[in-house]
Amino acid sequence: MQTNKIAAFLSFAAMVLMAIHSKAQVITTKTISLEAAKKVVAEAVKYAKANNAPGGAIAVVDNGGNLVYLERLDGTFAAAAEVAIKKANTAATFKAPSSKLENSINGGRQALITVGHTFLQGGIPILVDGQVIGAIGVSGSASAQQDEDMAIAGAKIPLTPKGE
Repeated sequence: MQTNKIAAFLSFAAMVLMAIHSKAQVITTKTISLEAAKKVVAEAVKYAKANNAPGGAIAVVDNGGNLVYLERLDGTFAAAAEVAIKKANTAATFKAPSSKLENSINGGRQALITVGHTFLQGGIPILVDGQVIGAIGVSGSASAQQDEDMAIAGAKIPLTPKGE
């Protein structure tokens, strides 16, 4: 009888230790919400209008590079939407501006081309509390620099985690 109690206690203790151990392996991450993505795009559109951008497709992706929100301004060529999504995806998954990777390729690191991302200027990570929660990508404005400037304007809008 006493052996059964000891075995039951040891079994219970093992389950508790496994639960504690598995809980220690969980990482908490933040990601952008649809509401926040719309605010980021609105800020980029505001910048575009203030700086006479002739158009632009503006995409926001989550921290895994998946599309959350896309807006294409009037007058923007159709392919700009796809390019904006890819720029945002690159910025989110590499956790760096897409221009940094474009500069690496232009500086002689052509092997990056084989990675399968779009290494063009205009993708910027979106940060909250130092953590990449998503990214914005812009394509189809007057220049690559204006694409990036619009993206920077959108990414700079202050966002707070839900519940704060």
